[in-house]
Amino acid sequence: MAKREGWLGRLGNKLNRMEARLNERRAEVEAETSGDLPRPVGPGRAPESAAAEAVATVPAPPSYPPVVPAPHLAAPAVPVRPDPASVVPWGMRVAAEASWRLLLLAGMLWVLMKVISEVRLVVLAFAAAMLVTAMLQPFVVRLRRLGLPRGLATAVTAILGFVVIGLVGWFVVWQVMENLDDLSDRVRDGINELKLWALDSPFHVTEKQINDIAKNLSETIGTNTEQITSAGLQGVTVLVEVLTGILLAMFSTLFLLYDGKRIWNWALGLVPSAARAGVAGAGPRAWRTLTAYVRGTVIVALIDAIFIGLGIYFLDVPMAVPLAVFIFLFAFIPLVGAVVSGALAVVVALVTQGVFTALMVLLVVLAVQQIEGHVLQPFILGRAVRVHPLAVVLSVAAGGMIAGIGGAVVAVPLVAVTNTVVGYLKAYSREQHHLGSGMIGPAPHGSTALSVAPESEGHVTP
Repeated sequence: MAKREGWLGRLGNKLNRMEARLNERRAEVEAETSGDLPRPVGPGRAPESAAAEAVATVPAPPSYPPVVPAPHLAAPAVPVRPDPASVVPWGMRVAAEASWRLLLLAGMLWVLMKVISEVRLVVLAFAAAMLVTAMLQPFVVRLRRLGLPRGLATAVTAILGFVVIGLVGWFVVWQVMENLDDLSDRVRDGINELKLWALDSPFHVTEKQINDIAKNLSETIGTNTEQITSAGLQGVTVLVEVLTGILLAMFSTLFLLYDGKRIWNWALGLVPSAARAGVAGAGPRAWRTLTAYVRGTVIVALIDAIFIGLGIYFLDVPMAVPLAVFIFLFAFIPLVGAVVSGALAVVVALVTQGVFTALMVLLVVLAVQQIEGHVLQPFILGRAVRVHPLAVVLSVAAGGMIAGIGGAVVAVPLVAVTNTVVGYLKAYSREQHHLGSGMIGPAPHGSTALSVAPESEGHVTP
């Protein structure tokens, strides 16, 4: 009986302890549910109870399924693309911008050439007037220094200049007409001499071949009679245009001599104000270049005509004076004119005096042209007109293709003046930049513009 009571007592104590632990566990679960931290294991607690409590602190799995949060509905990620201008290589960007600018310039030049071709007579007449004015303007200045009024000095210079030019033209025509009969006879005799020389030459030319060539030439002339007649009618039209151009050049020269400064000031007013100072400085320099070119060309052409004419005269070549005048006129076409006029003199000597005289004329022409190229032009023209021979040949060829003989005459002075103007404007722009005035015109912009602003306090000024 006593044993049974002791066992029941121990069982009751165990149940009490289990109830106490269950109450503690319930309290911890409620504390965790409310957000409080679990109580730490104190130093005064028994290890058994701490271990049991650690085992008991493991949360039981919930009896309900966990709540899965809804996925966040966001827009799909789009890859960021770089700026197209930053992707293109730098060299290609520069080439593209230079290309469309060159295309724009080419289109502008094409339109300008079309306009000039439509009014070619007026343009050539004004260009001739500029050349004549550059040659006569120093005489007007000298007469003004002597005390003559501007109008009287202009009238005297213009009248004397036109009279001299007219007398030269009349003298050439008169000499050609006077020597035409004698020249035709000499040409006939020269052709016969050339025929005999060809028969006796080592080229084995037969008389039948020479007669066939002459027959073909006569047949060609006979079949092309209509073309020759139409060319003659066109020659009348050309003569009318030449006379019109001469009158326009005379009037333009007169007004340029009398009122050239006022005309220049009016043209300068059409230039934008930002570039007016540079153009105002380039204009007088361009005019000095043109004046130096015309003076030097006249002196060189006169020396060529005198010495080559004397050589032709002493070699007894007919029409020595008209040939000398032709040499003077063709000298205004650099390089090409000297070759053409020299070849004309050699041909006339060949058909009139024979092979030996033609060779002697060729030696005279070559000697005078060598002296001209190496002594006269560098000494007379100097540094006023600095144009490379390649530029001279190309400009003469382009001028001849565009406007014929007049274009070939005007091409070289135009290139010389353009070279002077461009060189001065480049020097003026550098000088203004060094003086702190900045660049002339708008600042660089576009995809090829470089940021040249300095950094200040960690920031870059745009």
